[in-house]
Amino acid sequence: MRKRLAQLLQDAQLSLFGPEVLSTPATPTPVLAAQHLPNPRAQRELRLGEQRVAYELKRARRRSIGFVVGSEGLRVSAPRWLPQEDIERALVQKSDWILRKLVEQRERARRVEAARIEWRDGASLNFLGTRLTLRLGAAQAGVNLDESAQLLHLHLPVLSSEDEVREAVQAWLKRRARALFEPRCAHFAAALGVQMTSLRLSSAQTRWGSASADGSIRLNWRLIHFSPAIIDYVVAHELAHLREMNHSPRFWAVVASVLPDFERARAQLREESIIAE
Repeated sequence: MRKRLAQLLQDAQLSLFGPEVLSTPATPTPVLAAQHLPNPRAQRELRLGEQRVAYELKRARRRSIGFVVGSEGLRVSAPRWLPQEDIERALVQKSDWILRKLVEQRERARRVEAARIEWRDGASLNFLGTRLTLRLGAAQAGVNLDESAQLLHLHLPVLSSEDEVREAVQAWLKRRARALFEPRCAHFAAALGVQMTSLRLSSAQTRWGSASADGSIRLNWRLIHFSPAIIDYVVAHELAHLREMNHSPRFWAVVASVLPDFERARAQLREESIIAE
């Protein structure tokens, strides 16, 4: 049975973010005060180190044990025939990974809340990696940026509704996004020797960009919140797919040919990737 359990663990689905996480260097388990880590869908609970971790258990026709840490906590999928004690043994063996992912989810939730924009006079938002403050009641029509004071002036009454403010600001951000993305796409397309046939702005909630074999590129307009270095990374990444439609070592070599330091921007994007509008 132990041998069979070892094989199950080897086959286990461990990552919320895809297989890539499995190849990253291991990091120490976070040191946390003893506490209870709840899960609204949980039916079971187990002590892992100093933590009492609640988890949802699903039995299914499968050959391996799967661990997924999401916004609601830990979910475990296990074969119907596997004894409960073997499932708990597997949880203990993977406790470092589980606790680390639970902490990451909690931190992500905190950052989402911190990144949420209040669409009103005096609120702030990121634009090209800097913080802008919204000022309503401007005399000049439209939306106007005062870069020296880091203010975004809107020709709207101070008591405008959140929907009115959001609509005006996002329309301005989308215009600025297209105005910036188009020349950056042209720059990297020339550098990579590829032909981009079209550029469309996306409002996807989980993807920053995509590329099609016909040369069409989609970029999330919300990239305009990030620094130019991060935007360049996403642009170069998607255009590199016009040469390599995969994420093989050859693909990353193509990206590195135009952005030798792309890994830094890639890490920053992962760290800052919160969509909360």
